[in-house]
Amino acid sequence: MLNLSNQNVAEEVWERVPRQSRPELLRTYASRKLGRILAVIGLAFLVILFLPWRQTIYGTGTLTALTPQDRPQTVQNQIAGRIEHWNVREGQLVHRGDTLLTISEIKDEYFDPNLPERLREQLAAKRGNVAANVAKIAATDQQLTALRTTLEVQLESARNKVEQAQNYLNSDRADLVAVSNFYETAKARLARYEEGYKNGLFSLTDIETRRLKLQEDLAKVTSQRNKVASSIQSLANARIELANLRAKYSQDLAKTMSDRSSAVSSRASSEGEVSSLRNKISNVAMRRSLYVVRAPQTGYIVRALKAGIGETIKEGESIATLQPEAPLLAAEMYVRAMDVPLIQRGRTVRIQFDGWPAIQFSGWPSAAVGTFGGFVTVIDVVSSVGGKYRLLVRPTQPQPGDQPWPKQLRLGSGVQGWVILDSVPVWYEIWRQLNGFPPSLSTEPGDAPVKEDKEKAK
Repeated sequence: MLNLSNQNVAEEVWERVPRQSRPELLRTYASRKLGRILAVIGLAFLVILFLPWRQTIYGTGTLTALTPQDRPQTVQNQIAGRIEHWNVREGQLVHRGDTLLTISEIKDEYFDPNLPERLREQLAAKRGNVAANVAKIAATDQQLTALRTTLEVQLESARNKVEQAQNYLNSDRADLVAVSNFYETAKARLARYEEGYKNGLFSLTDIETRRLKLQEDLAKVTSQRNKVASSIQSLANARIELANLRAKYSQDLAKTMSDRSSAVSSRASSEGEVSSLRNKISNVAMRRSLYVVRAPQTGYIVRALKAGIGETIKEGESIATLQPEAPLLAAEMYVRAMDVPLIQRGRTVRIQFDGWPAIQFSGWPSAAVGTFGGFVTVIDVVSSVGGKYRLLVRPTQPQPGDQPWPKQLRLGSGVQGWVILDSVPVWYEIWRQLNGFPPSLSTEPGDAPVKEDKEKAK
């Protein structure tokens, strides 16, 4: 100091210090002690930097069931109805098939208490209709057989008539040729007689006789020609009669076939109505069995979603929540997408459950208190809400010093988990955390066989 003032401040301050404290101020061992402590701390910190640290992947979630059938479900009624009676209370243990609720009918088409008997009467009437149609089809078939037989007989007779008329025509044509030849011969003779008459060889009587003979032969020719024409007409009539028989048969056959088709169609329609009635009878019986809503599996009635007597419920409406008994518990954890490639099935996990006090050292799992062991059994292949991936963790067999999962666990309670990875030095972990890098593995991750896979392989 420059000591420009006439007052000595140091002496004044020294005089104010208590005399018992003056020796302590003059000593320097406190600073040396602080230096040693800092050196020890620095050395310890340096040692800690090289200690092994287990890398972990942190995830949170809830407790769930491994299989869908063990998860809470809603019990639904299959038909609409009105609540008549509740057979259970909330929190009660029910077994599969136990009656939960009784309902009554609300649709007017099912109000009739004798509806099954009415439907059976309709079914009997329709079956009688089917039998009548079957008998009609059989009678029609017999009628078709008789028609075919009659047709064959009549057609054979008509064919014979056609053949007979053809024979008559052929005979008449042959006779026509004969009388025509006779006529031509008579003409030639008459010409010779007339020539001989001119020469005086024949008399006038002979000429007149030949002329009469020629007229007779001409009359025979004309008569035979008329007979041939009549035979042609008879043949045409016989053929027309044969065509009429075929047309009449075709008409009768078409009418009979139409009657048979109508009977077959009526039988098919009746059989369809029979099947429909049988189906309706079965549906009515099944519907009446659904008036009682039963438990689909053994479990606890958690909450009744419908209450009161006389309340109407819709078809497929949820009426109660059922929690299956003794589900296979699993911790449902969600981890970041950047950490999923480092996790494989079979990886060890430490779990902390809500409600169970725990002290967790993620880098030293052996020092954790109040956590429980598990292993990864399911890794979702698609992300969930928020871009995170879901893991399902099952409990491991308790190891020495470890405890099994508590029996008091309830589905839906919160969980926190740490997936255990490889060991790295503490300094590397600090450096990784400061840089925001993901954990690292010494080898490429691959799915390890878990307990369920081994059992399937066996």
